[in-house]
Amino acid sequence: MAVEALAWLAQDSGRLGRFLAVCGLGPDNLRQAADEPGFLVAVLDYLSSDESLLIAFAAATRRAPQSVSEARERLRPAEPGGDS
Repeated sequence: MAVEALAWLAQDSGRLGRFLAVCGLGPDNLRQAADEPGFLVAVLDYLSSDESLLIAFAAATRRAPQSVSEARERLRPAEPGGDS
């Protein structure tokens, strides 16, 4: 879902520009950042931080808005010493 969310953000230059600005990325280093652990979690965090964006993504992908936070939890790294 995070890859789908990134693709959805990229479909609109305004949405993508805001995402890149918040993340401190540019088009030139987006691919490199996407290889970093936690990047996909950051994409879902970004969507979750803006209710109107979250609702628009959910509508565009025919998903419930809460599915984004559920996907984020599945991607979240396990806590050291916690249950896996």
